[in-house]
Amino acid sequence: MRNTLGLAALTALLLCGTASAQDKTVKIGVLTDMSSLYADDTGIGSVIAAKLAAEDFMAKHKDYKVEVVSADHQNKADVGTNIANQWIDRDGVDMIADVPNSGVALAINEVTRAKNRVFIASGPASSDLTGPKCSPNTVHYTYDTWMLANGTGKAIVKTGGDTWFFLTSDYAFGHALERDTAAVVEKNGGKVVGKVRHPLNTNDFSSFLLQAQASKAKVIGLANAGGDTINAIKQGAEFGIVAGGQKFAGLLIFAPDVLALGLKTAQGLTYTSTWYWDLNDGTRAWTKRWDKMRDSAGKVPSMNMAGVYSGTLQYLNAVAAVGGSKDGKAIVAEMKKTPAEDPVYGKTTIRADGRGMHPAYLFEVKSPAESKYPGDIVKIKATIPPDEAFRPLKDGNCPMVSG
Repeated sequence: MRNTLGLAALTALLLCGTASAQDKTVKIGVLTDMSSLYADDTGIGSVIAAKLAAEDFMAKHKDYKVEVVSADHQNKADVGTNIANQWIDRDGVDMIADVPNSGVALAINEVTRAKNRVFIASGPASSDLTGPKCSPNTVHYTYDTWMLANGTGKAIVKTGGDTWFFLTSDYAFGHALERDTAAVVEKNGGKVVGKVRHPLNTNDFSSFLLQAQASKAKVIGLANAGGDTINAIKQGAEFGIVAGGQKFAGLLIFAPDVLALGLKTAQGLTYTSTWYWDLNDGTRAWTKRWDKMRDSAGKVPSMNMAGVYSGTLQYLNAVAAVGGSKDGKAIVAEMKKTPAEDPVYGKTTIRADGRGMHPAYLFEVKSPAESKYPGDIVKIKATIPPDEAFRPLKDGNCPMVSG
């Protein structure tokens, strides 16, 4: 009888140990743009960033296994939602990262809230993710439209760019960026004289650029991103926009976009970002690792990719801190409780509304003569501390913190 009990106890212990080991598998889904206008700024580069975070976490936590899967949301909310539901319900994905395209991201925000999983929103821009649509399961990690507007918009108005015409991508991201930038322009004494909205992934900007030229606005605000921004600036050069005395304001520009434009075309552009590969020794060392895995000459990582790495690593550390729990709300609560630091993003805290708090930088694109080596594309004009870079907590109308 004693032997039988001993064997039963041993069996139970072994089963418990097996279950515990299984519980320490974490599955991350990088939902991104693999094939369209945001692919160079996110895409495979974001998947690599998540894999680097998993690698660094597992090096310190030998008892955890982290798996990374990826998919292309095709910039469609229904496609993204279907993938997210399948990942969570069938494939056991615990956290979804990246998601460039605010329309898709707002949908994923609701999926992870309903299913109590975690969304590390490193790719989308809409400040509504920490405003009216804030969720206890979401961390908006990298940047947002309020930051972009207050960084770039304010700087340009203060240097004389006081009349604006907006070329706006016609979906949630573009609308939010136009809204937030227009508010900054007007608050600082400028005036919005007109706007036009264009479809996502537009190849021909000629009619929109003609309207911008006719407005006589000093500044043409590009409330778009990725391929749309690149096409608008390239075609604007053909129309003589800058030569005619008007100036483009690239409200969301990434380092890969600057490379795609070339310094001759992009020189002098001012933009706001929270990260640059050549900021310091830590960012340069990480970029070398990313570049080796990316295995593609002439590429540099974007702030979105760095945000995927840093946000994913912070998430994984929070999972370990709560003992491997799958409870999304508990994990995000731990992220908010414990400040993080890594060599890529430095010190980051997560605010009550889910906003990742770190510095932002006002950059100016160098001229070809100023660039000293491959990838040397910008100079820092100003460093914006976190409490100035992002919208004050009291102004966001986040239901989790209101009242």
